[in-house]
Amino acid sequence: MITNFFIPELNNHDVQELWFQQDGTTCHTARATIDLLKDTFGDRLISRFGPVNGPLRSCDLTPLDYFLWGYVKSFVYADKPQLLDHLEDNICRVISDIRPQMLEKVIENWTSRLDYIRASRGSHARNHI
Repeated sequence: MITNFFIPELNNHDVQELWFQQDGTTCHTARATIDLLKDTFGDRLISRFGPVNGPLRSCDLTPLDYFLWGYVKSFVYADKPQLLDHLEDNICRVISDIRPQMLEKVIENWTSRLDYIRASRGSHARNHI
């Protein structure tokens, strides 16, 4: 997926300042995967074996985890799709319906979370969020 979809898609955009963060799942941190990501992102890779060692299982820091996946799933499975095509259609529809204003609010929330983490010197943010 990284080689056939993700990197070619990145090449269609100006991503010189883009950072990539991944979780610490073993299959995501295989040597070949990390080497490929290092070649693509250089020092802008946040990963268990990357140049920047990110916090493991840090759902209070990543908008994809604390917002996007739950939001998308709540709508994708609402009509209980039974066929893969139906599921794919639902995913595309829900993602395309996300408006920039919603993402702006997510980023505001994310910034607040990061400020809290910095102020608390890395303690868990459960009571803050």
